Amino acid sequence: MRMPENFDEEVYAVVAQIPAGRIVSYKQIACLVGMPDHARRVGRAMACAPAGLPCHRVVNSAGRTVPGWTQQRELLESEGVRFRANGCADLARCGWEEIR
Repeated sequence: MRMPENFDEEVYAVVAQIPAGRIVSYKQIACLVGMPDHARRVGRAMACAPAGLPCHRVVNSAGRTVPGWTQQRELLESEGVRFRANGCADLARCGWEEIR
């Protein structure tokens, strides 16, 4: 399957909708844009995202935050996102269920 030209824009449109206090995995976003096997490509889009996009609300499927981006956890906690004892964001409690 070929990557659509507007893949990044579709990813950004989904991320822009994530409400404060909620998190979504790269895999969930990949599924929403119709490319379920491209979670890593979503991560690449996040790395190049425009300023102002709430990229901090995107975590991996285990709830892990981006390595080396210490502010991500701080931003999430300031929005009320809970973290488990293992340091992962609690997707079960804080996952965005209202996805499209």
